[in-house]
Amino acid sequence: MNESTLEIPVLLKRRLQAQVIGPIHAEMVEVLGKEKADAILDSAVRKAAIAEGRAFAGNEPGGVTSMASFIKLYELWTADSALEVEVLEATDEVYNFNVTRCRYAETYKEMGLGGIGQLMSCNRDGTFCQGYDPNIKLTREQTIMAGAPCCTFRYRYESDEVQA
Repeated sequence: MNESTLEIPVLLKRRLQAQVIGPIHAEMVEVLGKEKADAILDSAVRKAAIAEGRAFAGNEPGGVTSMASFIKLYELWTADSALEVEVLEATDEVYNFNVTRCRYAETYKEMGLGGIGQLMSCNRDGTFCQGYDPNIKLTREQTIMAGAPCCTFRYRYESDEVQA
């Protein structure tokens, strides 16, 4: 992934991807059924998110990632008012926030793809961390995409290193 690809506003990138993914998913549903089509899309998007996480990690100075560098990346996902976020806590170990407006969900719904929006976007959030920094873990109990009033993002840094 080159530098210019990383700089495309994420909301625009997701819209462009959805224009291609939507018809492919619809065709897969016709041929394979919804369950298999969803599973294939889920797997492919998760693999892409891990690869994207690795690319972003590779762009960090010395390839060194942290919760602080991860928090800085969130500017990309919130650019162009794509997300309205209420930050609850941001430290070297924790990044907790609620999304109160999600233009990703709105965009997919406008495109008639709200039913697979979670597969195209939401499942990337925690999976991205596997490629970026596997010590960063996400817990999320609800999403706007699934009909909740807000998304509950709870990231934590869990180092495997033994503390002396």
